[in-house]
Amino acid sequence: MDMNARQIALSVLESLREDLSHARLKNGSRVLDVADLRQYLYEQMDRMRTNAYDTAALYGNTSGYNGSVHP
Repeated sequence: MDMNARQIALSVLESLREDLSHARLKNGSRVLDVADLRQYLYEQMDRMRTNAYDTAALYGNTSGYNGSVHP
């Protein structure tokens, strides 16, 4: 792992550690075990994808979405 990749990995892990101290799943429960952590990560990735899709639709950038954006 080169120095840039290592720095990015450390940054991601530090942010995750901060987030997990007060993280809650969509159902309101806390992240208590590995299964909860996996669910939390899936929910966060889904949120990021949704935000990216919404931003692309807002600004008319449909690349990456097969040229179709449905409001």
